[in-house]
Parts: sequence; C-alpha cells; structure tokens
Amino acid sequence: MQENIALTEAVFYIMLSLFKPLHGYGIMQNVAELSSGRVNLAAGTLYGALNTLLERGWIKALPGKSNSRKKEYIITESGKVAVNNELFRLRELIKNGEMIIGGSES
Repeated sequence: MQENIALTEAVFYIMLSLFKPLHGYGIMQNVAELSSGRVNLAAGTLYGALNTLLERGWIKALPGKSNSRKKEYIITESGKVAVNNELFRLRELIKNGEMIIGGSES
C-alpha cells in the first residue's frame, strides 16, 4: 500500500531530480537549478534523505562500476506515485488558499 505523506521541499526536489539517474553531487546541482538557487542541500541532508528514500523503496541505487565510488540513484514506480500524490496535495493547498484569500482564478 502506498504511503500518502507530505514531502519536505528538499525530498520533493531530490525525487524530481531522480527521474533520470544521478549521483549525489549531480542531485545537489539539479536541486539548486530547479529551485533557482533557493534550495541548497548540504551533504548530510542529501545522504540522510537518500537513505530514507531507499528504505521506503521510492528510489533505488543503480549498479556502479567496480572502480567508481560514485553511486547513482533513480526513482522507482512507487516513488513516482509518491511524487504524484504530493503534486495533488500541493494543488489542493493552492486551490483552497486562493479560494479563501483570493488570487488568480483558474
């Protein structure tokens, strides 16, 4: 059964980054680019989040070259479901916020 929990901004961006295989430094760069430099992940935050995502089965490590220390990760199908659930939750928040305090109509 799929967990339906709110994702932190950092985790959401990490998961978006892993729709293509990336190693840790690549993820950090991609998150900074996606957020226009607003979200900068520290190594401890990134690797803690990666461990949690691996435990949940939302990402997986790809087999690496035997002489490389770089480990690449990619999102799993259950991770894609979690991202879609988060998008649904965020759209609902925006819709309800705009309904209560105003904003652009869509």
